[in-house]
Amino acid sequence: MVKIISFCILFYASFFPVIISSQNFDLGSWNILNVKYNPSENMSVFVEAQLRSLKFYSDFHYYEYKGGINYSIHPHVKLTLGAGSYQTYKEGGDFVLPKNNNEFRLWPQLQFPQSIGKLKIEQRYRAELRFSKNNYRNRFRYRQGISYPFGKEKKEYKPFLISVSNELFFTDREPYFERNRFLISLNYKPSNTATVQIGFLHQFDYKINDETGRDFLVIGFYYDIFRKSTLTKQRDDTEIKDN
Repeated sequence: MVKIISFCILFYASFFPVIISSQNFDLGSWNILNVKYNPSENMSVFVEAQLRSLKFYSDFHYYEYKGGINYSIHPHVKLTLGAGSYQTYKEGGDFVLPKNNNEFRLWPQLQFPQSIGKLKIEQRYRAELRFSKNNYRNRFRYRQGISYPFGKEKKEYKPFLISVSNELFFTDREPYFERNRFLISLNYKPSNTATVQIGFLHQFDYKINDETGRDFLVIGFYYDIFRKSTLTKQRDDTEIKDN
């Protein structure tokens, strides 16, 4: 446990000065609000809104809102069907018109979580059907992640969770590869239904025409609503949050 915390401190201490000293470094903001209702042990529904800026809470250029349904068909298999609106504006200010992109997306998703002791390893596959006014595109995303809960247990849950994930984005058109997205985050649970997330996200774009930006401070708030009779069975304190 001490080694894991020491590694995280060392990572931030060594990595951040390097990227901040870069002439091209601009730290944007990536803000998430997610509410999930869990009516049964195997099913949940969610709504989420995101707001992003290319600089630190300035040059807002992107927002999305979406919703969906999750269903666990097996302890190690979870299905999701989501849909939402995704809006991208031009760079150079707050919500500069005309828009770069205005999309409706429908996305089925498969997650395969596995546990090794307290560690949780997850693979996620997502297909995005992307509809815009004059275009239709497909995109395929593959994410691998690992998480570790820690801290003094209270009310049957650990208050802290550290997670690291990396995601690849592909299309069915040349040049096929679009993006790589890396995220390291720390989650804190002030209660058994609320989670606050802070993290650093870095992405490399090869050739993409929607939301841009390289480095982001991630701030997220996640709130779960449970049926009282199944709260303990439904809660997953090691889940890697979506992004």
